[in-house]
Amino acid sequence: MTPFLEPDALPVIFAVLMAISVLAYVVLDGFDLGVGILLGTTAEEPDRDRMIASIGPFWDANETWLVLGIGLLLVAFPVAHGIILTALYLPVALMLVGLTIRGVAFEFRAKASVAVHKRRWDHAFASGSILAALAQGYMLGRYVMGFGVDWSEYAFAALSAFGLAAGYAFIGSTWLIWRTEADLQHRAVRWARLTLWILAGGIAGISIATPLASTRILGRWFEMPNMLLLAPLPIATGLLVLGLHWLLARMPLPDDARHSVPFWGGVSLFVLAFGGLAWSFFPFIVPERLTIWQAASSPESLSIILVGALIVLPVIACYTVLAWRIFGGKAMDLRYD
Repeated sequence: MTPFLEPDALPVIFAVLMAISVLAYVVLDGFDLGVGILLGTTAEEPDRDRMIASIGPFWDANETWLVLGIGLLLVAFPVAHGIILTALYLPVALMLVGLTIRGVAFEFRAKASVAVHKRRWDHAFASGSILAALAQGYMLGRYVMGFGVDWSEYAFAALSAFGLAAGYAFIGSTWLIWRTEADLQHRAVRWARLTLWILAGGIAGISIATPLASTRILGRWFEMPNMLLLAPLPIATGLLVLGLHWLLARMPLPDDARHSVPFWGGVSLFVLAFGGLAWSFFPFIVPERLTIWQAASSPESLSIILVGALIVLPVIACYTVLAWRIFGGKAMDLRYD
């Protein structure tokens, strides 16, 4: 089959599609992982029920973006897939265990008729959420440091694990501000105020460590004219953190329409951080070792795969949008079977 696009353009297209999938997963599954993390700190059963109800229609579909992202990595960049998953075999396995525990706990708590049994499944759901979030944060730290074997790089990955878990807890708490009311909403505001600064510290740590790990990345950020052109990115991030802090100090507001603002602010923080990482590592898919062109499948294979990807990705996106439209509103208006 003759490629219908320029061979050099196909790896770039797939890198963009994979980046969209990963970012969508981090944001969408991030908030329901965050709600799961916070579930373990909530003693009242009615509040836990509302927390679960707030993510009930979304959480399963959110994980579809992870499947799509890993699938694109496998079929479009098989060499990179082998290297990355070999280096991250243990945290990937732990992440899958955590996601499996979440899925089982979610279904079984719905069937539990005794309060103590439901509480045990709630603990399992929270534990699975924490495990999955920590594993993903550890993988991020290892990736940023280029899969090095120095003890300091493992320590950084461990700090990254806690930073990302805090980031998920933050976006999860802003989701609860948007989707809940009364005492649970007030508690979510307190969670958001605390975790915002941990997330900001994590973003700052990644931003400092990334250029220190590579002279190439250091040059991309601090050589002229890139330094001036990219300055709006960290400035916007800092202003957004301060703006969120100011807003959360005045929450909750009586106007329901503004309850969604902290959530979208949190999404914007994730997008800005992800954009900075993408700029730092492009065109490398394995840091400092393999570019997207070196790791890509043949142009003929990519052409065939692209047809399927351009069908699947819009379908997933449309389903996600449809679910958000159908199951909008506060969690008390949702039904959980």
